[in-house]
Amino acid sequence: RFGPAGAEIAGKAPVGRVLIDEGSLEEVEEVVIRDRRHISEDGIILAIIAINKQSGMMEIPPEIVFRGVAFLDEERLLNESRQMLFDTVNNATVEERGDWTVIKEKIRKDLKKFFYKQTAKRPFILPVILEI
Repeated sequence: RFGPAGAEIAGKAPVGRVLIDEGSLEEVEEVVIRDRRHISEDGIILAIIAINKQSGMMEIPPEIVFRGVAFLDEERLLNESRQMLFDTVNNATVEERGDWTVIKEKIRKDLKKFFYKQTAKRPFILPVILEI
């Protein structure tokens, strides 16, 4: 603190890194930092699933997008994960298919397990459901 007698230590101030989003001066929450670190290390997999609104069934193959991950046998992993997603959605109960949150969680869980078993990586899984 500066005063008439000069400068003196007035206490402690918080220190450390503060990460901000572009254009924003607000502090980023810890969960955001954790997710960003996770994505930077293991990548992200986007699973886009179109489900028939009336039947609750997946009638076309899902689209799977890899970002920040490189797999040696990418084509095989794509085909196997598409089939697994098709089975996950179409084998779900009527009640599960009526609740997108439940279906998304089943998809996330199954994909996470599948990719860890195949690659020993834990990519961030983001399921997107489109009603058709």
